[in-house]
Amino acid sequence: MISNERIASFFFLFAGLFGVAGVGLAAVAAHGGGDASLAASAAAMCLAHAPALLGLALAGEKLKTAWLAGSLMIIGTALFAGDLVSLRFAGSGLFPYAAPSSGWAMMLGWLTISVGGFLRRPVR
Repeated sequence: MISNERIASFFFLFAGLFGVAGVGLAAVAAHGGGDASLAASAAAMCLAHAPALLGLALAGEKLKTAWLAGSLMIIGTALFAGDLVSLRFAGSGLFPYAAPSSGWAMMLGWLTISVGGFLRRPVR
């Protein structure tokens, strides 16, 4: 686990929240009518990043960049899914360029994992 237990707990929390949000949004996409593509895209991002956060929480002690990668993924996923859900149900997004900027945050999170592979902590 990540050396800071609070960060690991935070990652577990958001993994669970993104998991339940992803399943709920998939149901909305399948049965909710309206523009299903927005809910489906939000569901896909939530369901893709929930297991990544679980992995970061469990293996973060070996990866120096786990806290940064997870934080970028949480911010990016929450803003991306939130923007699409807002667009679907309220008719307007959260703020201009919310989806592209949050998409960049998610991509940077994944790249941070890649960089962390070369900066791994020694196994104790």
